[in-house]
Amino acid sequence: MPDIGYTGFNRAQRLLLTMAAFIVVVAGMRAAQDILIPFLLSLFIAIIMMPLLNWMRSKGIPTWAAILIIVLAILILGFLLAVLVGSSLTDFSNSLPSYQKGLRIKLAELLVFLQDQGFAIADQTFLEFINPGAAMRLTSRILTGMGNLVGDTFLILLVVIFMLLEAATFSQKIENAIPADSSQVDRLNTFLANINRYMVIKTWTSLGTGTIATIWLSLWGVDYALLWGLLTFLFNYIPNIGSIMAAVPPVLLALVTLGPWPAVAVALGYLAINMTIGSFLEPRIMGKGLGLSTLVVFLSLLFWGWVLGPVGMILSVPLTMTMKIGLSSFDETQWISALLDGGSSATKR
Repeated sequence: MPDIGYTGFNRAQRLLLTMAAFIVVVAGMRAAQDILIPFLLSLFIAIIMMPLLNWMRSKGIPTWAAILIIVLAILILGFLLAVLVGSSLTDFSNSLPSYQKGLRIKLAELLVFLQDQGFAIADQTFLEFINPGAAMRLTSRILTGMGNLVGDTFLILLVVIFMLLEAATFSQKIENAIPADSSQVDRLNTFLANINRYMVIKTWTSLGTGTIATIWLSLWGVDYALLWGLLTFLFNYIPNIGSIMAAVPPVLLALVTLGPWPAVAVALGYLAINMTIGSFLEPRIMGKGLGLSTLVVFLSLLFWGWVLGPVGMILSVPLTMTMKIGLSSFDETQWISALLDGGSSATKR
């Protein structure tokens, strides 16, 4: 049977083949999420650690010693997080029913107030339509999903070690595989540099956001401030809507345990943090071409959350951003990357 190749099909047939291949790939990713999630986490950790590895190598530290220092630092940080946050996560999960009960009481009080003001609202309809307890349950699922990865710590660290070792000689392999004067080398280097820059900047701004949120919540006496700071750090990888999602649980918890005015203060603090770092500082550090539209962020959150579970929601935007950077590195697919751009960056071009 003659090989007609992919170009032998018309446009409609190529579209159908592409969609079929996409469905097969997504189904495979969903089936292999137990392996894929640790691999993706290892990849992102290796990308974030690459500048530190390169800096230590430039100071004359051998590659093996630099990687050992990085792995030890990750182990120490992971141990501290497990000790400080693990007990808080367990306590929060155990206390979740009582918090949900407190929220229902607050909602009932709000319903009575609205009815006293002349609003005809059915009790059951109101309680079904506004269900803040769902946000608490979603938060618990995401944090529990991240906690379940503790069992994969050894596998993740092992993959990180091999990735960093491979990265040390990757540029030499590229030079051997592709001619030095080829445009593909420049495209690949630009692609890798942009991914590294995005992940490093995003990690530092997320760390700053989580730290400030933890301090603010501690000042107001909100329970599990460190746990919510970690959640803020993770959700800051999701631009635009991540800060809102991270603010909902501590605001609701402050409402139940401290009252309405502390809850308002917590919400205003999150708003100020998001405006300062998320809307002002981060876009100026990132520069043009490293933003996503709000619709793309929301759709990627739903898609990757469905494919990879709760952890996929945290990885959704880094994965989509990696795809966008890759698409922008090639002339044939730059138009797709432009469609994914945020409104501000798209209008500046």
